[in-house]
Amino acid sequence: MPEPEKKRDQNNIVNKTYQDMKAGVLLVNLGTPSSFSAKDIRRYLAEFLSDKRVVELPAILWQPLLRGVILPLRSRKLVHKYQQVWMEGGSPLLVHSLAQAQKLAEGFARQNLPVPVALAMRYGKPSLATALENLRRQNCERILVVPMYPQYAASTTATILDKIASIMAGLRDQPEFRFIKRFYGEPGYINALTNKTKAFWQVNGKPQRLLLSFHGLPQSSVDQGDPYYKDCMGTLHLLRQALADEGVEIDCSFQSRFGAQKWLEPATQATLEAYPAKGVKRVDVICPGFVSDCLETLEEIQLECASAFKEAGGEQFRYIPCLNSDEQWIQGLDGIVKRHLQGWCSPLSERAP
Repeated sequence: MPEPEKKRDQNNIVNKTYQDMKAGVLLVNLGTPSSFSAKDIRRYLAEFLSDKRVVELPAILWQPLLRGVILPLRSRKLVHKYQQVWMEGGSPLLVHSLAQAQKLAEGFARQNLPVPVALAMRYGKPSLATALENLRRQNCERILVVPMYPQYAASTTATILDKIASIMAGLRDQPEFRFIKRFYGEPGYINALTNKTKAFWQVNGKPQRLLLSFHGLPQSSVDQGDPYYKDCMGTLHLLRQALADEGVEIDCSFQSRFGAQKWLEPATQATLEAYPAKGVKRVDVICPGFVSDCLETLEEIQLECASAFKEAGGEQFRYIPCLNSDEQWIQGLDGIVKRHLQGWCSPLSERAP
């Protein structure tokens, strides 16, 4: 065989081997207790609040307070809250996240894209270790990790990468990894939020004000360089542009404060309580930092904040649900994921320009 043809055949074998390495997708969300019992809530909170990315205090100071005071009190307090929103299949976060993973996998199957999809929670079950092992058992030598947080924060996205690195440290034959850092400005995400809001208004009419409630973060985290606030402002800017023709003023706020330190402002509940005195008595709230409904959206916003708004003189409070497994969001997620899989999967590589 002539030398140029031999080299070409060798290159084809190498390229085919490279493209045939199986890729998998790992969706990761925050986590949930296994039930709304105080015991399971306490177990979940202990793991969550022991993460040094979440509470940046020396363990020698934090752990006695956490174990002796916070866990006993907070776990009992949360029982009723979780009980109010619990679904037949488990917590809302788990139910909606499983539906997202299933629909994404079904979409891949319809496109003849042989890419398994697994779901993991950073805290609780299904665990990251279990989900990674599941993909490896399916011979996935490449894993795309998709933190389901549109806006990046060290306490959410970065801790996923930390944990995966810790799990992989025990393996001799490690898979390749790619990570999606953020998608706060992705058209598939912004369009899904925009169309969901417009569809809600077409059915129910428009409010005086739309409030975007993002999850809170300690101000000190931003001061130290966390890009979360900038990401939130990016989403706010894009949604204002996309909904400009609707004529509804849009504000943003931050919810779910914890502890005594200064958090990002304005606070969601304080913002809502101040609206009626300013003449804003009909408000809609949407939570763009969450792609799945959970305790923070269904109990904190839909119940607690709605009550606070009405007690302050508000007349109409409406919560617009998260994207969950809405078809348009699954299509948007499909596009985001496939772009990050480029070069890893033969069908995608063949379609690439």
